[in-house]
Amino acid sequence: MKMNRYVAFSASLLVVVAVFYFSGVRSAGQTGGAVKKMVAHNVFFTLKDRSDPAKAKLVTACREHLKGHPGEVFFAAGVLAQDLKREVNVTDFDVALHIVFKTKEDQDRYQVAPRHQKFIEQNNANWEKVRVFDSYVE
Repeated sequence: MKMNRYVAFSASLLVVVAVFYFSGVRSAGQTGGAVKKMVAHNVFFTLKDRSDPAKAKLVTACREHLKGHPGEVFFAAGVLAQDLKREVNVTDFDVALHIVFKTKEDQDRYQVAPRHQKFIEQNNANWEKVRVFDSYVE
């Protein structure tokens, strides 16, 4: 009888642990609440003036205005890798911006931040097309 209780208790405990694990709840050692996934914010700019100096100017502006916002985990900005020409490569952009934020709330604050707004105001005249790809990442 003791063995049956032990097996039942163990099975119940296993179910509880599995539910917590698969529902994304933090372990007891972390501060409460559900796990917040990071947000990858990827922006691809196609410019009206597609010259090298225009591309360099936008990359510099990205670094000046968009790097170092609260909650930033990763920042990178650069030009299209023109030597990568596989069939799957998308090559209809000039400058790429990649920022990973700790939380969606950090990304939301970034969107309305004065430095971000200034970046848009000072640079959007040369944007032919802007595509934004946001995703949750781990």
